[in-house]
Amino acid sequence: MNDDENGQAPARSFLDRLGHALLGEPADREDLIEVLRSAQKRELIDRDALDMIEGVFQVSEMQVRDIMVPRAQMDAVDKNQTPEQYLPAVIETGHSRFPMIDGDKDKVVGILLAKDLLRYFYKGDMTFNVYDFLRPAVFIPESKRLNVLLREFRSSRNHMAIVVDEYGGVSGLVTIEDVLEQIVGEIEDEYDFDSDDVNIMQRGEHEFVAKALTPIEDFNAYFHTQFSDEEVDTIGGLVVTTLGHLPKRGEKVEIDNLRFEVLRADSRRVHLLKVTPVANASRQVAG
Repeated sequence: MNDDENGQAPARSFLDRLGHALLGEPADREDLIEVLRSAQKRELIDRDALDMIEGVFQVSEMQVRDIMVPRAQMDAVDKNQTPEQYLPAVIETGHSRFPMIDGDKDKVVGILLAKDLLRYFYKGDMTFNVYDFLRPAVFIPESKRLNVLLREFRSSRNHMAIVVDEYGGVSGLVTIEDVLEQIVGEIEDEYDFDSDDVNIMQRGEHEFVAKALTPIEDFNAYFHTQFSDEEVDTIGGLVVTTLGHLPKRGEKVEIDNLRFEVLRADSRRVHLLKVTPVANASRQVAG
């Protein structure tokens, strides 16, 4: 291509760019993504494959602070308590790993695997010492890129890292699942239900799971509540409005006589909520 009279190369036409992208090497990431999207439209690759490829690109541009579980929402166990004291919290949250702290979330002494508690409670081993089973905690900065973190997770076989700020204080945690979900989407768990025409399912005697897109009218009919749909149309919208921000997984809020916990959310919207009736709850954020 010849330079124009000002010594600058003229802008490539759309056909030039398309031909270069299809027949030659893409000039940049945007060209490559367009080629892949074109391939998907022509059914050369499926939609899931395209989503994952775009997720890989996204991960390379994101930092740990973009997806970490904030300090205030960290579920931790305290070394100063006995296993009997923190077992109820371990069971309630359902996590497989917990940071163990020494009285304060800035003092993380290791990572406890929930399965290791089985040795104590199943065998009744009174010689059980939790420190014998603690995994070392890995500390990483908020600015670490997710693709680098994923590589480190794979090489070290760690599944959880503690995130620290520029002053060395704990600002949150991140797991390998959090990173993978940016690539493959939300990983299904026991709360998932596939039926498109079912928005609310009961999971226990006093536990329900609701899709965030459940219309408030349908939610009211199911729970005999009287939430207004004048400002928002869905129960997820009500939770977001009440909190005043887009919540992350694990955040809780109490509205009237129900406690809502965010089971699944991404950077754009809430997907799934756990709903639990509570006595004498008021319209306030749960601590």
